[in-house]
Parts: sequence; structure tokens; C-alpha cells
Amino acid sequence: MKRTVSNMPKRLFGTDGIRGVAGEFPLDQATVFACGVALADDAKLHAPAPEVLIGMDTRESGNWIASYVAAGLASRGVRTRFAGVITTPGIAYLTKTYDFVAGVMISASHNQYQDNGIKVFGHSGYKLPDEEEHAIEEEIFRLLEQGVSPGGLPLEEDAGLDQHYVRHLLETSSTSLAGMKVVLDCGHGAAYALAPDLFRRAGANVETVCCEPNGRNINLGCGALHVGNVREAVLAKGADVGVAFDGDADRAMFISKTGHLVDGDAVLLIAARALKRAGRLSQDTVVSTVMANLGLEEALARESIRMLRTAVGDKYVLEEMIRSGAVLGGEQSGHIIFHELATTGDGLLTALQVLEISRLAGLGLDELVSGMQLYPQKLVNIRVKEKKPLEDLGSVQAAIRECERELDGAGRILVRFSGTEPLARVMVEAPETAQVEGFTARIAAAIERELGSGV
Repeated sequence: MKRTVSNMPKRLFGTDGIRGVAGEFPLDQATVFACGVALADDAKLHAPAPEVLIGMDTRESGNWIASYVAAGLASRGVRTRFAGVITTPGIAYLTKTYDFVAGVMISASHNQYQDNGIKVFGHSGYKLPDEEEHAIEEEIFRLLEQGVSPGGLPLEEDAGLDQHYVRHLLETSSTSLAGMKVVLDCGHGAAYALAPDLFRRAGANVETVCCEPNGRNINLGCGALHVGNVREAVLAKGADVGVAFDGDADRAMFISKTGHLVDGDAVLLIAARALKRAGRLSQDTVVSTVMANLGLEEALARESIRMLRTAVGDKYVLEEMIRSGAVLGGEQSGHIIFHELATTGDGLLTALQVLEISRLAGLGLDELVSGMQLYPQKLVNIRVKEKKPLEDLGSVQAAIRECERELDGAGRILVRFSGTEPLARVMVEAPETAQVEGFTARIAAAIERELGSGV
């Protein structure tokens, strides 16, 4: 099967691997198979007899995509082991800890089931460097132009691999959660079996919601992006805390016993305070993104902790953490990186750390986030037909400048494209809720007129 390269996008890898609608380019059978072949060629540059680990979340397309990646690898003589359903950070940990030259996670994270993706980790446990991704990308295009004969390879799950990961997580905490009542919303995703097992073994009294995946219900009105289910369960059951994971469980959001949302910003404050008290907050520094609420930055400053901001994406947070020597970083969306313990954001690890901090302090989440006064903030997503450079859109720039003049330096406006979806995102932060609502509506309307898909 040949493809005409000139008709294809120039980039496959985004900020979080290759992502798209399962069955359509770049996740059609030929491209997925070619990805496996290109990964095999790359793997042979690092080891004479490489072995690659493959895992997936609960999407119905996960099995065939994993099968075609494995077949591409096998066509070049590269062996694979299949972890079955496992979290993205689980793949990163196992790839680093055991003798795998690379790890492949089949997941589209927080997206709906129709989407899927291919994320690749090196033996270091980190996502591949940009230049290595680019080389793999060029090889995929070359193979497609040359023509490939895609097929699948039957995979047999190695059922013990995920338990190595669970044991590792348990070893990161020495505090029993006995007596703590926890509600887990696993978003019908990768954590549906691992998370309840982990927290029960840690001693918690666990209740679950949205832990019944059927291939099509991942992230559907549940999980980290839709915390209504877990909030309702926490209040109804009188639980101490609720935790919601996204589809591949690299992020976590929390609900306090009173029903309040504790997002990634609040978790960074909780963890930073605890690490500083323990003398473990390297450089007295926390890394977050341009999306982090000004209230977090001010709360950290009162603790003599500086906050560095990066572009949106855990990849950029991690790069800055490594550069600055910080051990704690993350995003408002719930990606938190404890760099002493992991190479990537890990929702299960984050939850375990937060619950341990709560238990040792004898405080609930409401008390642990005291002193952080959040600025009103709103994020609006606009579906777009194409991602033209924002600086070339005159009416959009005019709307942004007008709103910034009215803010007069008292807040922030951030407009950007999603790195993984056909969306433009508008974030406004201001002292008054009415300003936030008005400014987001004005800028979003301008983008809709310029780029809106009408869908």
C-alpha cells in the first residue's frame, strides 16, 4: 500500500505522541504498521537485540493498533511484550526499570473513544527527544511512499507486568491509609483495575465509580475532566476524599470531603509545602505552565517558593524541571510530576502522595489548600477547521488587544491551539467573574468567525 507523501501532513508527532481518529490517517493500518517498522529501526540503533514493551488503555481500537505496531516491529526482528491494559506512567516505569529499549502506549489520554494515539518512551522512561521523533517520522513517511503491506500480530498479555508497577507505587509510601474512605473514578479507563487494587493494598476503604469499561465509554462524562460523578459519590458516602483519573491515568483531580474541587494547582501547593517542610523541595522551586492560576503563584511566594512557568504540556514542564533542578512540577489539569519518584506525570502516584500528606498532617484537603485565593478563570474551547497562525488573524488580535486594555494589567489572557485536538483555547483570568465571562466570549466569537468549523 503506497501513500503520496505530498498529500500528508508534515508532522505526525505532537506534544503527546501521534494522535488522531482510530482508522483514519495517521492511525490507519498502513501508518500504524509503518510506525512499528520505523520504531524497530530506531530500536536497533540502541541495542543489538532490542525488546519493546506495548500497553494500551481501554479503547476498542487499542487491540488492533497494538497488534499492527507489534507486527511492524516483528517485521524487522524486534521482539515485543504486551502488558495489556495499563496506565501510561506504568509503561514509562516498566520501560525504564526492565530491559526494554522502548515502551509504546496506545492511548489518546483524555479524548473520547473514537480517538487513539501512540506514545513512545525511551529506556530512560522519558518521551523521545524531538530529534529522535523527527527521524522516526521521516522513516514512516518514506515507508508509506515506498509502500507497506500492513498486518497484525497476535499478542498474548503478560499478566504480571502491571503488578510490578503496583508494587513500585506501594514502595513510594510508607504510610498506611487504614480507615481512610476513598472514592475512585477511573473514567472507565486504564486505571479501572489497578487503582482500586493499589489503594486497597495501601489500606484504604475504597468505593469506585466508572470502573466498567466497554471500549466506548472511556472519559464519557466521567474521570478527571468530569468530576460530577466522584463529587456526588463523596458527598453521598461521607468519604474523606475522591480521586478522578483520566483515560490513561497520567493525571488526577481530587474532591475534598466537603465536595470542593482540588485541581492540579492546589495539588502543587499541597505537595510543595510538604516537600519544603521535609527539606526535599530542591531549589525551593515549582514548575508549572502559563495556565497556572495567579493565586497559586502568590500562595507559593508567601512560602518563599518560586514558580517557573512553561508552555502548556507536561513535556515542557519536565524539560524545565530537568533544566532548573526542580523536583516538583505539573499542570492545572492534574498532570503532576514528582521527579524523585517518576519520569512522567502519574495520577496513581500523585493520589498516593496526596493521601499520604493528608494522613501524616492529620488534615483534610480543604485545610491543606488554605491560604490560596484563586483568581476567577475560564477556559473556552473552540473547534476549528484549521490552525492558521493566530498572529495572522486580524480580528482575533484586535479582540485580544481590546480586552487586554480593559484588564489594564490586572489579569491574564492566553490564546493558543491545542497540541492534540483541532481546538483553539481561550483562557482569561481576571479579578471579576463578569470580566472573565465577557472577555472569553468576545475572543471566542472572533475565533469562531475566522476559523470555526460549524460543528
